[in-house]
Amino acid sequence: MKIGVLCSRIRAEEKLLFETFASRRLEIQKIDDRELVFDLAAEPARFDVVLERCLHHSRALYALRILNQWGVPTVNTYEVALTCGDKINTTTALIAAGVPSPRTLIAFTPESALEAIETLGYPVVLKPAIGSWGRLLAKISDRDAAEALLEHKDTLGSYQHAIFYIQEYIDKPSRDIRSFVVGDETVCAIYRESSHWITNTARGGRARNCPVTPEIDRLSRAAARAVGGGVLAIDLLEHPDGMVVSEVNYTMEFRNSIDTTGVDIPGRIVDYVLRVGELEAVPA
Repeated sequence: MKIGVLCSRIRAEEKLLFETFASRRLEIQKIDDRELVFDLAAEPARFDVVLERCLHHSRALYALRILNQWGVPTVNTYEVALTCGDKINTTTALIAAGVPSPRTLIAFTPESALEAIETLGYPVVLKPAIGSWGRLLAKISDRDAAEALLEHKDTLGSYQHAIFYIQEYIDKPSRDIRSFVVGDETVCAIYRESSHWITNTARGGRARNCPVTPEIDRLSRAAARAVGGGVLAIDLLEHPDGMVVSEVNYTMEFRNSIDTTGVDIPGRIVDYVLRVGELEAVPA
């Protein structure tokens, strides 16, 4: 039995996962992406399953691509990382599957982006296509702010700023909902509450238990299936016309959600990893 955990800096989540593996007498090999070298012409790596926990999307994406090409089962897969790591890919997958999502427009120039913003109507939210932890989000409330921000992004000129992902602003009740899906089960959910419109816990949002209602369960599992399934966190917004899915995360943090919900999230993840690798824990 050979279980790998692909990681970089070890956060609280990785420590909890390592402890869970150890408590079940399961040995793991830590694969540090800062030291990793893939020889694409060499004999493939021999793992029964690899759990991906990288901080960097690009490292995770290409490592999963190579491992899956070699026939190594991974949690999550390359296809899931490719979809969830890019908001445009995520949104198109959700829409194709009929999962309700905020209205989103994509533009490639500042001029067309301004037209898109005014088509949606103020306020709107401008997001980077690739990013996490609520970084580089902007709520735009009028044309002056739109013109200034679009000029800044155009001047900066990097890939992150060259694509304009424009989403309707949902006037949520000072909170959003994050649910956790493992396999085809919504294991728990939290409210992320904040007086600021960005409610990510990484930006100071407070976590509170959210009962998994039939609607949350249905939408969460539908969103997970739309992106390929696995171990995922689903961000939901309470829209006046009904709940919508805004994002799906494939390497989620969960430290603030274990005590909050009373659910052993790392235990559920390890259970799923073993199912993917068709392995069994050694009895304690």
